Amino acid sequence: MSAEFADTNVVLYLLDDGPKADRAEVILGQGRRISVQVLNETLVNCRRKAGLSWEEAGAFLEGIRALCPVEDLTIQTHDVGRALAERYGFSIYDAMIVASALVAGCTTLWSEDMQDGLLVEGQLRIINPCRVWFPISIEAVS
Repeated sequence: MSAEFADTNVVLYLLDDGPKADRAEVILGQGRRISVQVLNETLVNCRRKAGLSWEEAGAFLEGIRALCPVEDLTIQTHDVGRALAERYGFSIYDAMIVASALVAGCTTLWSEDMQDGLLVEGQLRIINPCRVWFPISIEAVS
């Protein structure tokens, strides 16, 4: 089981060119976990911001699902997320992603949008992938 989890922004980097896309390929190519919340947010962004058709967005999501194990949203996830939103001040949507990572037993959450370096519940460290140097070449992941 991967002890690392990826936020929506990491998945969306794949739609861009440049260093962020390269980092996303390294992170996601190593089978990082994601949640149904990440899939939902990715779909919204694929349609609204990237202008993808339903078919194109669906194909993109299928590719992500083939790479990354997906954590379900459950009542447990909801309860943990609600408590995290209150305790840490996360938006409810971010809290559900953090909760999914915690419930899955992950120790790292890759996210550009949350507080870099924050340790959540003594278990999960949030790391901004744009602030970390990746020594792994893209070819090594392929």
